[in-house]
Amino acid sequence: MNKYEAVFILDIKKIEDDGTAYTKELSELIVELGGKVVESVNMGRKTFAREIKRQKAGQYWNYIFEVAPDKVEEIRNKYRLDPRVIRMFTIIYDRPEEK
Repeated sequence: MNKYEAVFILDIKKIEDDGTAYTKELSELIVELGGKVVESVNMGRKTFAREIKRQKAGQYWNYIFEVAPDKVEEIRNKYRLDPRVIRMFTIIYDRPEEK
């Protein structure tokens, strides 16, 4: 399993409770795919420099999770068309471990 970091920007008009329910849903999907969530952090509501899909702000969530490389595409495909998600970005987590 590889470690990944993903940032999701959620539409504040389509989510409740700052996206906590969305976080639970994503965590359940990762576990269902055989992975594990290392960390999920609510980064808060931020205003965009330019509008995205006619939105001026969004709720940011940062996730660090471990999952098999072939399962990452399933996660991307599931949330690519989700109306709650304005943008998402997933990369391989390669930060050095703290000593």
